[in-house]
Amino acid sequence: MAHYLWLILAFPFAGAIVLLLAGPRLSRAVAAVIGAGSIGLSAVAAIAVALEFSTARPNPTFYHQVLWNWFDVAGFSPSIALHLDALSLVFVLVITFVGFLIHLYSTEFMADDEDFSRFFACMNLFVGAMLVLVLADNLLLLYLGWEGVGLCSNLLIGFWYKNPANGYAARKAFIVTRVGDTAMMIGLFMLFQQFGTLHIQQIAEQAAQVWPVGSPVALTVALLLLGGAVGKSAQLPLQTWLPDAMAGPSPVSALIHAATMVTAGVYLITRMHVVFELAPVAQATVAVIGALTLLIAGCSALTQNDLKRVLAYSTISQIGYMFLALGLGAWSAGIFHFMIHAFFKALLFLGAGVVIQALHHEHDMTRMGGLRHKMPVVFWTFLIGSASLAALPLVTAGFYSKDQILWLSFAGERGSLGLYAAALVGAFITSVYTFRMVFITFFGESKTPIVHYPGSRMTLPLVVLAVLSLVGGFIELPHNLAQFTLFSNFLRPVLPDVVVKPNYDELEWIMQLVAAAVSLSGIYVAYVFYLKSPALVQSLERSGPAMALHRFWHAGWGFDALYDALLVRPYVFLANLNRRDVIDRFYTLLTDLAQSLHGLLAQTQNGVLRNYLTGIALGAAAILTLSILL
Repeated sequence: MAHYLWLILAFPFAGAIVLLLAGPRLSRAVAAVIGAGSIGLSAVAAIAVALEFSTARPNPTFYHQVLWNWFDVAGFSPSIALHLDALSLVFVLVITFVGFLIHLYSTEFMADDEDFSRFFACMNLFVGAMLVLVLADNLLLLYLGWEGVGLCSNLLIGFWYKNPANGYAARKAFIVTRVGDTAMMIGLFMLFQQFGTLHIQQIAEQAAQVWPVGSPVALTVALLLLGGAVGKSAQLPLQTWLPDAMAGPSPVSALIHAATMVTAGVYLITRMHVVFELAPVAQATVAVIGALTLLIAGCSALTQNDLKRVLAYSTISQIGYMFLALGLGAWSAGIFHFMIHAFFKALLFLGAGVVIQALHHEHDMTRMGGLRHKMPVVFWTFLIGSASLAALPLVTAGFYSKDQILWLSFAGERGSLGLYAAALVGAFITSVYTFRMVFITFFGESKTPIVHYPGSRMTLPLVVLAVLSLVGGFIELPHNLAQFTLFSNFLRPVLPDVVVKPNYDELEWIMQLVAAAVSLSGIYVAYVFYLKSPALVQSLERSGPAMALHRFWHAGWGFDALYDALLVRPYVFLANLNRRDVIDRFYTLLTDLAQSLHGLLAQTQNGVLRNYLTGIALGAAAILTLSILL
């Protein structure tokens, strides 16, 4: 199967091409089969490759397949080549399998949309671009996939383009992420200047020989790559585009948040971990950005009433946990949380899509309520996803993936009390906003009638993802529980182990009990404030400072307003000034002069005979006069 690695990429792109060329002439059923079926075939190919990769003897560390040489200019000849190792295999399985479930769900969710085939064409391109990103063996091909997911996100966030607000959200996502992309591109130029290649494995081998630990060049390159990662993964300070990206259909949100775009930054940092380990300051910056982002986004999620915006801020916060893990050198812990997060976040977005569609596109949670008995499958699966997000102890996958990060932020060699405290506070906030969302949406009195119930193509993905959100964590258990480390063992040939401080092992039980208590206490606080005694929230909101803090968090800590004041408005002001500059006026004068001459000369051919005779007489008189004078 290693020789058929290219099939994983080929199926999504083939489906997209067929849908783009023949989509309007295809029936919806055929378009759905092509759109979802091509991703399903890609998932089957990925699983077949994964089985061979895992069971082959002797165990391979990677598969490499060169498809063709891209170009050859002055000795620079990047290839279209695929590199599959344990890290990229985890991403490929998540992208194709979760992507297929989202496609299957979409065949029913988008059934009445007039642009049905265009939707699946864009979704297939999105999956294909992300697969290019994670399978590329060189940074130039990776960058092609990187920009591909940016383009597809623009197409899908603005999918319902007739609403100007959706077009604005799509442009905002595209432009904000371009800021990070520019930094990343400069980083790639520096890497090529240093090593004469963009081949990832060659850079990893040469970097340790060329750069000493703490090298200023390594630090610069790592910070530039980090700039690209924070843009794509919506981390501080480029997190502002993701909440507005909820303008797209719910399956798009699920795909962006679970399997594609926002995870690209996590992949980039992990793939280039050799460079970051040579730049400890940059790696510490990754951890600090992650810790600050998870707190800022978590507080914003507490104040949102739009169901999808709660989940959007939640994604920013959970990606913050992944960045924190990567900054600590806990590479496999960060990737483990990425995988588990993909399961429960896809589940929550798809569940939110069902609720919103059932209530006639109502997004406001305060206008929902009372759905747990009317939509039991949706309620129980959404509850499981929420419990996993809140890291309910022992029974959910989210507990095992988040607990690793909490533990290593305290006991890891690069851990500290400050980072641990931030992670712990973030866990408490996560529990509160998650179960606030559950209690307001599914409990209490019903405020909006249900107009649509989901069919099997929408509920089946919810059930599958709910099961994974429960059992997915048992492939990596803490050392003090069962010493079962299947996931980290699988990644060990690619990613180094994290080092725990001496004599800290015996504290792991205490840290786990603290993490469990924090998670449960957050759920209890949400229960008291939003289910048992909602009057407490109302009285709290009436106080001035609480209202001011609520508005501040609700507005995303004012980052949009700050960027508007510092960047957007000055740019628009200068652009308006520039529209009337001297050069512009010169060209306007030329245009006016040409139009005047045109009008004057047009009078000589207006079809009026006496004007022609007058012209002939005046011309003859002028010629005679000149003849006499000269």
